[in-house]
Amino acid sequence: MRPARITAYVASLLLALGLALTGAGSAAAAQAAGEHYVALGDSYSSGVGAGSYDSASGNCKRSTRAYPQLWANANAPASFAFDACSGATTDNVRNSQLGHLSSTTTLVSLSIGGNDAGFADVMTTCVLQSESSCINRINQAKAYVDTTLPGRLDATYSAIRSRAPGAHVVVLGYPRFYKLGGSCLAGLTENERAAINSAADHLNAATEKRVANAGFTWASVVPAFTGHEICSGSPWLHSVKWTNIGESYHPTASGQSGGYLPTFSAVA
Repeated sequence: MRPARITAYVASLLLALGLALTGAGSAAAAQAAGEHYVALGDSYSSGVGAGSYDSASGNCKRSTRAYPQLWANANAPASFAFDACSGATTDNVRNSQLGHLSSTTTLVSLSIGGNDAGFADVMTTCVLQSESSCINRINQAKAYVDTTLPGRLDATYSAIRSRAPGAHVVVLGYPRFYKLGGSCLAGLTENERAAINSAADHLNAATEKRVANAGFTWASVVPAFTGHEICSGSPWLHSVKWTNIGESYHPTASGQSGGYLPTFSAVA
C-alpha cells in the first residue's frame, strides 16, 4: 500500500473510531439524561465524613461530596432525589425514605444494615474498652447479622421493589476499615482491627445474599478501598476524629469520589 493510501486508510479508521466513540458517548449521555434517580440509605450514602453538608438536610448530613450527588452532577439525570440520612436503619428507610419512589423511578442506590447491626456501639466499645470486650461486642453484631438482619433487609428490598417496580436497584456495601500490619502505631490492637475487618466482611456477605435474592445489583467497595484503609499510607476513611466524633470511621471526600462513586458508576 502506498504512503498516501496508508495515510488515507489510517485517517478513515480514526474517523470511524471517533464516530463510534462519539455515538457511544451520546448514547450513554442520553441514557443518563433519562434516569429518574433516588438515593437511599445511611451515612455512607449521605456522605458523613466528606464535609460540605447541605444545611437543609439537618441531622441527615447530606454532603455535596457524597457519591449520589457526584453521580447526579456528572450525569444530569432527568430527576434526582437525595434521601439518604445519617444514622438510618432499615426501619428508617422503609418508614421515611421511600416517598420519592414511584413507577417512573429508573435507578436507586442504597447502603444499609450497619446501623441495624450496631456499628456505632461496636466501634465505641472497641475504642474505649478492652480487647475482650471489643471482640465480644463484634461477635454479638455478627450473631445479629446471622439471625435478624436478613429479614429486615428482605422487608426493605421488598418495599423498594413495590414502590419502584421498574427501577435498577444498586446496593453498595461497606469497606474494610483497617490495613493490617499497616502504619498505625497506637490505638486498637491488631486483633481488634482484624476482628472489625472480619465483621465488615460478614455484613457484606450476608447483605450480598439478600441482594441476590431480591434480584438487585450488589456493588462491593472493598476492592476500591484496598490500599486506602485506615493505617495505610493514603487512607480514605477517618479514624477516631475527636473534633467531629460523628465523622469517625466514615469515608473522606476522597473515599466518596475515589471509592464509592466509581463502584456505583460501574453498575448504574
